[in-house]
Amino acid sequence: MADPEKGFVERLFAEHRRALQAYFYRRIRKKSDVADLTQEVYLRMLRVGNSESIRNPQVYLYAVASNLVKEHAILDRRDARHLDIDEASVQQRLGDLPSLDSAIDASRQAERLRAAVDQLPLNWRTAVILQCRYGLTYQEIADHMGVSSSMVKKYLAQALTRCRRNMTR
Repeated sequence: MADPEKGFVERLFAEHRRALQAYFYRRIRKKSDVADLTQEVYLRMLRVGNSESIRNPQVYLYAVASNLVKEHAILDRRDARHLDIDEASVQQRLGDLPSLDSAIDASRQAERLRAAVDQLPLNWRTAVILQCRYGLTYQEIADHMGVSSSMVKKYLAQALTRCRRNMTR
């Protein structure tokens, strides 16, 4: 691989590493695998022959990550089939599962929160999503949105206030 290609991947990865880790963290069961999956994205990006042929590098990066999540889920299911249900550690984990009522309540709360976020003005919603879903810092959000980090703080404060108010209705 030519040095410019490697430099491109390193810059892309440096910009999105934390967001990728947050992406994986929310989508896999074994949180200890997050670092390995993030590293695998980097390795797969290095294998791309011609990075200039990628029209939208960020979208491509997350497409690779999405494929890894799917592959990981398949392997996770395969491993789960080999569990002995009578094994003490499995029984312990089953005992730690939340009750159905609390799972339903959590699902309803999540749906109400989604609806509250969907009602936010675009800038507020964008800031909330970039912070909560992708784990970006105020400065990273500011750079992405083309505003100051203090404006991002205001967007987030206003968004959270509005969401709290909408959630209590």
